[in-house]
Amino acid sequence: METGYRFLAAGRRRLGGVVFVLALGGLGEMLDSRSGDPATAAEPSPPSTASGDVLEKATFGAGCFWCVEAVFQRLKGVQSVVSGYSGGRVKNPTYKQVCTGKTGHAEVVQITYDPKQISFAELLEVFWGTHDPTTRNRQGNDIGPQYRSVIFYHNDEQKRLAEQYKRKLDEAGVFRAPIVTEIVPFREFFPAEDYHQNYYNLNAAQPYCQFIIQPKLEKLKKVFADKLKDSQGASGGINK
Repeated sequence: METGYRFLAAGRRRLGGVVFVLALGGLGEMLDSRSGDPATAAEPSPPSTASGDVLEKATFGAGCFWCVEAVFQRLKGVQSVVSGYSGGRVKNPTYKQVCTGKTGHAEVVQITYDPKQISFAELLEVFWGTHDPTTRNRQGNDIGPQYRSVIFYHNDEQKRLAEQYKRKLDEAGVFRAPIVTEIVPFREFFPAEDYHQNYYNLNAAQPYCQFIIQPKLEKLKKVFADKLKDSQGASGGINK
């Protein structure tokens, strides 16, 4: 065991076929997420809150971005979640183009968050706990490279944390197969079309939301209740 790290307790809970990682004591105690390293890719100056606190960004792909967006919208400290595309070869791709699987893009969400309220390590904990990172280019019935599990890191510290946590999960045997999540540098993000944004909150009565997204949010509430915004249950809330 490395000094200053608490080894991830090997725990696994299967709820409706979805793996949820249970780290005793939380990921925040296992990884030190407070050291700052220079950015890997040049980005505009980060946004800030009304009080002047600097906000940070995280970009994750974990299957259909409607599902991933709904999950991260509900976390304390998350200011906004935008669905879009990253990791491809085409500028400003359309949803139709990305769905062919030929542009190289993944469906992702770009999260803007307050690191004083939620750390990148905690975002990673939810990321790996709310999808199956062992199926390459697939989440459930969604198949293709656009649905791959991927972390687009924005700086060296995000890379370090992602790689260390991935290694700890594999060493602990938390999942029944090796993690295939890609950990690659962030380059560009293209927001998806307007009708993809805030999808669950605006379309909760739709069959896909009822049968696919709602059960995922109920499981989120059971496993990560302490990380949810007080004003949002597993089925409520808006994209701020």
